[in-house]
Amino acid sequence: SGWCWRLFKQPAENALQYMTDPKFMERTLKLPGAQPLEVLEAVYKSLVTDKPRSWEDCVVWARNHWQCQYNNNIRQLLHNFPPDQLTSSGAPFWSGPKRCPHPLEFSTNNDLHMDYIMAAANLLAQSYGLPGSTERSALTKLLQDIKVPEFVPKSGIKIHVSDQELQNANASVDDSRLEELKTLLPSTEAASQFKLCPIDFEKDDETNFHMDFIVAASNLRAENYDIPPADRHKSKLIAGKIIPAIATTTAAVVGLVCLELLKIVQGHKKLESFKNGFMNLALPFFAFSEPIAAPKHKYYEIDWTLWDRFEVKGIQPNGEEMTLRQFLDYFKNEHKLEITMLSQGVSMLYSFFMPAAKLKERLDLPMTEIVTKVSKKKLGKHVKALVFELCCNDETEEDVEVPYVRYTIR
Repeated sequence: SGWCWRLFKQPAENALQYMTDPKFMERTLKLPGAQPLEVLEAVYKSLVTDKPRSWEDCVVWARNHWQCQYNNNIRQLLHNFPPDQLTSSGAPFWSGPKRCPHPLEFSTNNDLHMDYIMAAANLLAQSYGLPGSTERSALTKLLQDIKVPEFVPKSGIKIHVSDQELQNANASVDDSRLEELKTLLPSTEAASQFKLCPIDFEKDDETNFHMDFIVAASNLRAENYDIPPADRHKSKLIAGKIIPAIATTTAAVVGLVCLELLKIVQGHKKLESFKNGFMNLALPFFAFSEPIAAPKHKYYEIDWTLWDRFEVKGIQPNGEEMTLRQFLDYFKNEHKLEITMLSQGVSMLYSFFMPAAKLKERLDLPMTEIVTKVSKKKLGKHVKALVFELCCNDETEEDVEVPYVRYTIR
């Protein structure tokens, strides 16, 4: 799933940000180390060098990517560290956890090779809004006409031999290449004509090629290192981070949950009527305890717990949305609370120490407009309510703890 993210999600997301966010370049150049160069190289590839215009282009890209990953990179590795390489202490370099790899030779008669090309080409087509194909015979014919550049070992390539060495290495930034990329990238107006769709990994759809790609890619890498291949089921467990569960345990948990649900339906109000359950079917062990009441807080004479909240309807009877001024007045009049700070997520929407000019600008803006402006993120059409956190003073100007606000907008 990591490869899916690096190939078909992250580059497309960065390219989309480049096209739509005016501050993307400025923000990228402030990244530490070699990250600016890596991000801009990926954007350049997405919008220029790797951009396919047809299904055939997707197949060419997939074939070259296969060659790079499973042949050229391995041959370069063996060029830097030959099979008979010795360490400074005279011990074999390729020993213990370091398996000596071998390059693979592509063949259209190898089902695993063809699975990789089919999945990779279709995923690339999906990310650029192009039609894909599942015709294996037509794919074989296309591949026979593709000429792959011959591998030539590169000199001066530094390959880190351990994770620690990689972390300690100071990545040198090629400033001239960085400047070149800034001029080579297409204008945002021209780039905006491209259709790009970042691909989110979904393991349970058997028709989207996600698991096909992951199974083929991981088993090809395993073959490089003479590691036994994994079947689709095992690959799905690993890629989907699925925790195996025994059906009997799940059934027992569901049974206990249903018992508690029945108590709610029957109208039980006393906390001691409900039970927490603990079990281990292997022993077997069953234990029950009474739940602990949620801690109580108080403002004025009103008790509240973490289950409570203020419900505020953002849309008023006249159809207009509540402004910040009206929101502050609502709490002052309805709850006798003076809001000193108001936030949504990590965005500070209002504070008593806010500069006067900024406060004047925000007071008569609708709440959702302030959220969008401060967070720099548009609210999706699926968003029906927002959660606001408050800091308040009571009528004696003492700090009081209050519940959060559920602000409905649809």
